[in-house]
Amino acid sequence: MSLQLRFTALSDVGRVRRDNQDSGYAGPHLLVVADGVGGAARGDIASSATLEVIRKLDVPPGNDPLSELAATIHLAHDRLAEIVEQHPDLDGTSTTVTAAVFDGTHLSIGHVGDSRGYLMRDGALEQLTADHTLVQSLVDEGRITEEEARVHPHRNLILRAVDGVHEPEPDLLTVPLQVGDRLLLCSDGCAGVLVDDQLAAILVRDPLEDAAAQLIRASLEAGSSDNVTVVVAEVTEDGDGGDDEGDAPALIVGAAATAPHLRLADESTGNLTDSELAALGEVGERSEEVDPEDIRYAPQPPPGARWASRIAILVVVLVLLGGGGWGAYAYSQTRYYVGEDNGNVAIFKGVELNPRFVPPLHHVYTAYGIKVSTLQNFYLRDQVVNGKTVPSLDAAKKYVAHLTCVDPASTSVAVPKPTGTPTAKKSPAKHKKADSKKATTKATTKVTKAPATTPTKSPTATPTTSPGTTAATNPGTPSDCTGSQ
Repeated sequence: MSLQLRFTALSDVGRVRRDNQDSGYAGPHLLVVADGVGGAARGDIASSATLEVIRKLDVPPGNDPLSELAATIHLAHDRLAEIVEQHPDLDGTSTTVTAAVFDGTHLSIGHVGDSRGYLMRDGALEQLTADHTLVQSLVDEGRITEEEARVHPHRNLILRAVDGVHEPEPDLLTVPLQVGDRLLLCSDGCAGVLVDDQLAAILVRDPLEDAAAQLIRASLEAGSSDNVTVVVAEVTEDGDGGDDEGDAPALIVGAAATAPHLRLADESTGNLTDSELAALGEVGERSEEVDPEDIRYAPQPPPGARWASRIAILVVVLVLLGGGGWGAYAYSQTRYYVGEDNGNVAIFKGVELNPRFVPPLHHVYTAYGIKVSTLQNFYLRDQVVNGKTVPSLDAAKKYVAHLTCVDPASTSVAVPKPTGTPTAKKSPAKHKKADSKKATTKATTKVTKAPATTPTKSPTATPTTSPGTTAATNPGTPSDCTGSQ
């Protein structure tokens, strides 16, 4: 039996945001929702450019639609890389993708991010996709419940997206369909505020043409603060739809309907048009508060980026060995990175390298009482373990503050462990009180040799730091979170 899709799609900017960064598509052979991420980095461009690439799949698919879909998502990744290379102001833009290809009997799904795909069959709703988010990883680990995930302060932080930098690695699955099935693809502006029972009630009760509008209305009334995009389809027997549904025109909604990525000007220089530059300026002047979209995506740095920095560091070492030692060392001391010091987060001054026959090129600048093992976001934890290079000391401090915003539990360890520089001198006499075990032992030994009437002083808890090293107990509060990656 031959099947076909009846479909509809709607997108709404919502009640909070000033622009719509979602894109949606519905056609006879293809359903797509892409939720742009990036705030001032123009997530609308990422979602619309991605949809432009993927919509080419809205044709009768070949023998392997799943592989075709995966390859097309990678083509969208390449397209974003080209756009960012031509327009550096867009660095940081990315998008989620949930796309479904219909071959007449099955649905082939490719999924990256936190938009969702659902199947309604015989009155029961099934979520087909898994969110690539921090809170979902916590749910999977049994650390929080589904109910807690819905109100978690970092529920919108995604770990995977199509961004032109990191390989998208889409989840791929195939679902057999039957007459009467209903399909829902939606952005987190809908799925993030409506529970399954609410979604199911609308999909069962309302005619297809009304279901999309009702889903958006319900999302906004439930307090959604994001753009809301829904694509709804129903599986029918070929010819049951009255009109020939196979000839129904495709629907494009949201940012993709205006194709902002096609209005980028002067690709040879990477400049935006005057009106778009003005719009970006308005975003910066609108408020000093951080746009949640700017810090929504926390990807793992690609291996190539780490090796690029290692090569630059090797150049410094070669200069050291070649006779320009002091100049190269002086240059290395203008660099900073965030790394791990005895299990704790620390800001290092210098470059992350320990070459033989050369003095150490880095030392701890500021030690924090944040255990690396307590960082819940494994991508950020991996960045710290491998050394996160930053352009300045201020950027390093903001990055550490960002760690506490993403992982509030990590701030529970408040006492830092001071660490000296490799060439540490003796601290001044007034700072000779130490909190280390070794210092405590020496102090105790010295008191033991004194007359019995001499009272014993307990070592003070004030940490001792060597010159050039500072210790911090509170790297930042959530208001300090700037989204530095």
